[in-house]
Amino acid sequence: MSRRSAEVFRRLLGPRLLPSHGAFWIGSDASSYRRAWLLLLLFAVLLLGVGIGWRDPWPADEPRFALNALEMLRTGEFWFPHRGGELYPDKPPVFMWASALSIWLTGSVRLGFLIPTTLSAMGVLVLVIDLCRRLHGRRVSLLAGGALLASLQFVLQAKTAQIDMMLTFFTTLASYGLLRHALLGPAPRWWLIGWAAMGIGIITKGVGILPLTLLPAWLWFAWRGLATPLRLADLVRGAGVLLLCIAAWGVPMILMATFGDDPGLATYRDNILFKQTGQRYADSWAHLEPWYYYLVKVLPWAWIPLVLALPWALPAWWRRARRADVAVLLPLASLVLIVMFFSLSPGKRGVYMLPTLPLLVLALAPLLPGLLRIRLLHWLGFGLLALLGGLLLGAGLLGALGLPVLDSLAKRHDLYPWAWWSVIGALALILLIWLKPRRGLYALTLWLVAFWVSWSTWGYTLQDPARSPRAMMNQVVTITGEGTWLALPDFDEEFLLQSRQPSVQFGDRTPSADQFRRAFAWLAEDRGRWMLAMARQAEDYPCLDREQVRDMGVQNGDDWWLIPGTATQGCAGDVGAAPLYVAPTTLPDPSGQAPRL
Repeated sequence: MSRRSAEVFRRLLGPRLLPSHGAFWIGSDASSYRRAWLLLLLFAVLLLGVGIGWRDPWPADEPRFALNALEMLRTGEFWFPHRGGELYPDKPPVFMWASALSIWLTGSVRLGFLIPTTLSAMGVLVLVIDLCRRLHGRRVSLLAGGALLASLQFVLQAKTAQIDMMLTFFTTLASYGLLRHALLGPAPRWWLIGWAAMGIGIITKGVGILPLTLLPAWLWFAWRGLATPLRLADLVRGAGVLLLCIAAWGVPMILMATFGDDPGLATYRDNILFKQTGQRYADSWAHLEPWYYYLVKVLPWAWIPLVLALPWALPAWWRRARRADVAVLLPLASLVLIVMFFSLSPGKRGVYMLPTLPLLVLALAPLLPGLLRIRLLHWLGFGLLALLGGLLLGAGLLGALGLPVLDSLAKRHDLYPWAWWSVIGALALILLIWLKPRRGLYALTLWLVAFWVSWSTWGYTLQDPARSPRAMMNQVVTITGEGTWLALPDFDEEFLLQSRQPSVQFGDRTPSADQFRRAFAWLAEDRGRWMLAMARQAEDYPCLDREQVRDMGVQNGDDWWLIPGTATQGCAGDVGAAPLYVAPTTLPDPSGQAPRL
């Protein structure tokens, strides 16, 4: 950081916050800390909140959860999530409730669907800063907050409407409560809050029990007299609170599913209680990866830039282990057990590692002041930024010059990010020249801030037409006429979400060929209906009258055909093979129009 920049920050934050040698630190006076804390919080709000309202939900998961929320608002059925009129048994409803509330409050899908994850990320940040302040002091707490905000996966998931950031909030709140009791206790209230957070985390996404990984190391340190003792009565009370939180949703759900008139609810009950929990972990049917997947393919990028500090952090952790530094070892032991837990399951996704990031920051927190003074670590940050910036700048320039590989990829997805990549890549080189290798970590951090701001504005503007079918679905309703029924065989949620006319689908778990046969039968009932299908699937049916088919072009990486019912007269249908699922016909306009519920 240049002397002029440092002087500006010193005048803004106070003379004791940023000394001239460039290592950020916090003075002991409370007013300086409050000023710095508020500035960091304001910066976090701006960084994480920028871009809300700039884009539609993007696949794979975002349109699904937005659709769940919209159907809750339209039908008033909040206990059993639906998607396209069909029960959605893959996840409990807590995240859908939050999405429905934010969409209802804002009156817009575009404004509302990202708010739950943004607020969850802010909650995680505040919890980490507060716990670090209590354990390690003011200076370290703000450094820890900055480290969390600099973490690649943390900001990425804060800007993605998936369940995992809300899950991470509840697991972090649970860890906060348990650690307050273990390290700063006895704190029976926080102990129970931690167990309640785990219970809510379980009905958010089944693995809300992750903070229990704190207990093995805690038992060891409690036996040595270095942590608050774990009493059986406390464990019983905590488990009781956890079960009560689960039961608040689970018991009514089980009763309604068991004694209700809809047999599909019993299937939902069994799926959500057994298949999506134990079976999904022990015998997963999707995202199959080897045991080392997280260590080799996820953590090296998800923990950027914190992963650069591991060569120095590992021996420092070993030294702290030898002197039994419980404040570092408890979150570190929990982190290791979580990675092991997910590595043992055959089904793996990179986002499963998100709950480890707050624990990593807690374990690194007291080391941060020393790490920032390591010259080689700054050189590593310098090298990483040079690599990232060079790749983006090179790809942007080659794409603009028409390199065939990049050009064909851009045409396939109808996305041309060359100017954006070139600018953000050039900015990396400017920062490297300005701050030089001895301040490489600062350069990398500033570039990550610029990257996320550009991602949430320029990047959203470029990507939204390619990843959201809003424009195409508006074109479809213009061709077919408003109020005309539309079939969506083998549908993706983003198309059903953006549909501006009455739509039907034919069973999400139904094989594609069966769905098309049912669609043909449905179209035969009224030739004034239409069907929207992927060209690569519809091409398998020579019975279609190609002269009547309208090519809608590329959307979300696929070619699409709009097919009138009159073009399917030669196609054999499968009448009565399965029920049709009618999608909501009063969806909010994602561009901002209030929901018509």
